[in-house]
Amino acid sequence: MSADAVEQLAGLVRAAASVTVLTGAGVSAASGVPTFRGADGLWRRYRPEDLATPDAFARDPRLVWEWYDWRRQRIAACAPNDAHHVLARWAQRPGVTLVTQNVDGLHERAGAAAAIRLHGSIWEVRCARGCARGREPRRLETVPLETLPPPCPHCGGDERPGVVWFGESLDPALFGQALAAAGGCDVFIAVGTSAAVYPAAGLLVEAKRSGATTIEINPDGTPLTPYLDVAVRQPAERFLPLVDAAL
Repeated sequence: MSADAVEQLAGLVRAAASVTVLTGAGVSAASGVPTFRGADGLWRRYRPEDLATPDAFARDPRLVWEWYDWRRQRIAACAPNDAHHVLARWAQRPGVTLVTQNVDGLHERAGAAAAIRLHGSIWEVRCARGCARGREPRRLETVPLETLPPPCPHCGGDERPGVVWFGESLDPALFGQALAAAGGCDVFIAVGTSAAVYPAAGLLVEAKRSGATTIEINPDGTPLTPYLDVAVRQPAERFLPLVDAAL
């Protein structure tokens, strides 16, 4: 691993008044969380893209919940890795904003309580009917769940996972925060993201257009490559601790 790359990134972060970090599933892969599109991400005979939709839930809520309950059990057995811990420390510094596409909660478990969770949390549920008292997400950490689907404690209807499904819009307030952080930072770092899901993948492009130095830390190239100033083809859990030590 190049010492020059470590010092380059450390120097950029050190000199920046504001840093925005966007993370994706690759950050959690080293913790044992299956990546959404990887071979280990498959479940039974279904593709995740076929289950994480409002239509799938309307057709068969129990099937969708069986998958999410399986995922919750897998994630509950995982622990934050070194990349999570480094980013949690950075997120506590003035001027650093952590934005994540992940729903696993490992950033929060590492100490990044203020992370902007664009796609929600697998540990939250809300009323699928949208009843007045059950509309807001509530935390539900029971593993495994006793009843599938879990019942809304207010109206008795089904609850759904508190995540953003394919075909649904991001929370405009949260995305507005992320967009402002991307457009107003000096350094933007994309870590472990496939850059396949929009609008989150467009945040680095917005940062580049606004004059930020753009960095990607990912073992493989992504569609963001044309917009990068620095590309680090290393696993985040190995590279970020070296940068953190150099700061």
